Amino acid sequence: MGAVEQQVAARAPLIALLGNPNCGKTALFNRLTGARQKVANYAGVTIERKEGSFTSPAGRAFRVLDLPGAYSLSAHTPDEAITRDVVAGLRPGEAAPDAVVCVVNATNLRLNLRLVLEIRRLGLPMVLALNMVDVAKKRGIVVDTAKLEAELGMPVVETVAIHSGGEKALLALLDRLPFEQAPPPQPLSAIDAVSVEDTQREVRRILDLATSHANDTGNLSEQIDAVVLHPVAGPILLAAIMFLVFQAVFSWAQFPMDLIKSGVEAAGTWAGQLLPDGPLRGLLVDGIFGGVGTVLQFLPQILILFFFILVLEDCGYLPRAAFLLDRMMGGVGLSGRAFIPLLSSFACAIPGIMAARTIQNPRDRLVTIMIAPLMTCSARLPVYALIIAAFIPSKVVGGVMNLQGLVLFLLYVAGVASAMAVAWFIKRTLGANRQQPLMLELPAYHWPHLHNLALGLWERARIFLTRVGTVILTLMVLVWFLSSFPGAPAGATEPPIYYSIAGMLGRALSVVFAPIGFGWQICIALVPGMAAREVAVGALGTVYALSGGGEDIANALAPVLAHSWSLATALSLLAWYVFAPQCMSTLSVVRRETGSVRWSFIMTGYMFALAYTASFITYRVALALGG
Repeated sequence: MGAVEQQVAARAPLIALLGNPNCGKTALFNRLTGARQKVANYAGVTIERKEGSFTSPAGRAFRVLDLPGAYSLSAHTPDEAITRDVVAGLRPGEAAPDAVVCVVNATNLRLNLRLVLEIRRLGLPMVLALNMVDVAKKRGIVVDTAKLEAELGMPVVETVAIHSGGEKALLALLDRLPFEQAPPPQPLSAIDAVSVEDTQREVRRILDLATSHANDTGNLSEQIDAVVLHPVAGPILLAAIMFLVFQAVFSWAQFPMDLIKSGVEAAGTWAGQLLPDGPLRGLLVDGIFGGVGTVLQFLPQILILFFFILVLEDCGYLPRAAFLLDRMMGGVGLSGRAFIPLLSSFACAIPGIMAARTIQNPRDRLVTIMIAPLMTCSARLPVYALIIAAFIPSKVVGGVMNLQGLVLFLLYVAGVASAMAVAWFIKRTLGANRQQPLMLELPAYHWPHLHNLALGLWERARIFLTRVGTVILTLMVLVWFLSSFPGAPAGATEPPIYYSIAGMLGRALSVVFAPIGFGWQICIALVPGMAAREVAVGALGTVYALSGGGEDIANALAPVLAHSWSLATALSLLAWYVFAPQCMSTLSVVRRETGSVRWSFIMTGYMFALAYTASFITYRVALALGG
């Protein structure tokens, strides 16, 4: 056998997983591949490409590609266009799959089968994975797989992707398939050869023959939605849930924060006693423990916030929130579909901006990208928590509300309200267009999966700790160096940092920021905050440690700020961070997603203008009221 023939023989068949969103396709991909996954982006775009590999029980090797979710191959979004081009073999540098596994939701075949019929017209080898059959059986929905197989003209297997072993029937079927050289796909014109109306009639005909809903006990989710999606009760419930989340961020996080604070204090004291006076001691005590340690103690609050977001997402509530907010967002010219990208921006603006590509209308997509950074990302949380702890008393109001949690909730509301106002302005500037109706599939409610929840929290903790150990640590060392050299001249009356490079930079910037109440120490912290917002907390710790605060700054920064700042300055800084200009990585993603650096500059400019204006008004009003 020649070298070329050996390579052909050794090539593992490529299986493409395809299906509607919320059909369990990615769960099946994870079940098949486990940790054997490679995640990258498709060439020229920021859409994620996930490929994995697995070995069947018979010892056959397979490669599997998890394609972006799609409702139709008549692409309306960039995600659907990628899926269409890969399946049709039109994606440059991307081999056409040897077979397609269509994953469908057994409880929602009326919607899912349209995509199956479209793919069938391309003439590719196909398998239908009837997923979520356990949920269908509990509801009394009967699916005759033999009739369904005969009507579709392709093998049909039942799967339960979220359960161990739920993929066995699919593996057994793949072992039996010959995977001979597949004919090239038919032209994409074959998809449109049949109208959408005729396709839906064919779906109904197949379902009448192959399914029975006679014993359907009804969907419990519909009964819950009668309350959750009620035009009056629904928004009240949503507001109550979000309010309780932010109350918990302060109430539940105190104990673990105290533990981390004590650990940092002990480590800082030990390092200070062990090392003699000098640059190394200053770097460890003032730079590392005074800066990085201050940021680290906010990890519990970030994890608590994301615990609730992950629970709400996994149980199926978040798409309902999109429907509830559709009318309000429509008032500013947005679709409720923008809710998911904007919600993702509470974690970080970067995934929120990337998620906007699921929005069909290009103008809506651009507006969503431009306002996504106004959502209060997790990097702002340490700044908010520090200032609130320093200036807002921790007391219960009305017997139920923690005042600090209430202030945090209002800051998040301010971010959302400002995003809606900016969206209204941009839409009017670009020219209003007819609002498109929101079409969004609502998944069935279910209990959150503890495994998925644990993985999500671990991923968030890993990202935060990685930033602490890389970006934040590097910037803190840089801030310490710039704040320590060249040192104070003979006869100096101010702390040494006042005469350092950072001190000179801070005093120069204070000319611009003095009208909004920012002193030179705050100005120093704003500069590295452009790389990562939470760095501002660590920078303040380092600056005040070198300003004479001593070794306990890492553990008592809030009292130092309460003594050094006026209430007007604190409120002004909170207002600044509601609109603070973006970190550099976010601006880079905006450039890639919009295809132009112009929008990155526009975003930076308008957010700086908003931040300065809001801080100026807040500072002057607070001073007038005696703050």
